[in-house]
Amino acid sequence: MTTAAYQGEPGSNSATAALALYPEVGELPCTSFEQALDAVTLGDADIAVIPVDNSAAGRVADVHHLLPESGLFIVAEYFLPISFDLMGVPGATLDQVQCVRSHVHALGQFRKVLREGGWRTLVCDDTAGAAREVAELGDPRHAALAPPAAAGLYGLQVLRAGVEDDPDNTTRFVVLSRDAVLVPHSKEPTMTSLFFSVRNIPSALYKALGGFASSGVNLTKIESYQMGAGFNPCRFYVEIEGHPNEESVALALHELRFFSTEVRILGVYHAHPRRQKN
Repeated sequence: MTTAAYQGEPGSNSATAALALYPEVGELPCTSFEQALDAVTLGDADIAVIPVDNSAAGRVADVHHLLPESGLFIVAEYFLPISFDLMGVPGATLDQVQCVRSHVHALGQFRKVLREGGWRTLVCDDTAGAAREVAELGDPRHAALAPPAAAGLYGLQVLRAGVEDDPDNTTRFVVLSRDAVLVPHSKEPTMTSLFFSVRNIPSALYKALGGFASSGVNLTKIESYQMGAGFNPCRFYVEIEGHPNEESVALALHELRFFSTEVRILGVYHAHPRRQKN
């Protein structure tokens, strides 16, 4: 049986994504993203299911710093529609709520309902963990913003359902494995993820990316981040539409390598159907 590591507790969105991708999966809940990635590296899990960005709150902090150092490879992506309920202990009412608990990334997706309620917030390690904490407290003054499945798991009562600010709220997850499994070149829509660091010369980034423009390759994401202390050159994370074996992508990557000190393919995988809808 495949074992999937994820950050969070049973009932979290990461757990939901893992079970949607692999219904017969064995779960390995982890307290942090780093622990989930290490579980795959050390062989305690076969894959890690990790959120990378959310349509409302943006990229998930720390993930892009961890991916290049993990030595793992992206083998799939998954778009999960996000729905959260406000839940409290049985018998509680909205009027009694004074404090709402959830993960920091989740709290940023529910500013409207939090502002309307006038509640103070408390950051937890995980959304489902927030539900567990509320259940353990047994205090009607405390509520949790958590996925619907968490209410049943922890015996809570839904005080208000579907409280997300954006009804199209979606989180994108990637699946990481120890082995690079590059999908074959075909007519199927394909994504390629990679990291690169440019040479320390004038206009290096402009020149490095020029090959994608001249070859007609679409960049769907580019992010920069600093690695280590001091003022080291930035590393860039890029996602493109296409397969490295396509002539246009191969030409773009050739030009990228000429102006870079490092280019590393992190994954070549099928594009999720959600991309076609967008």
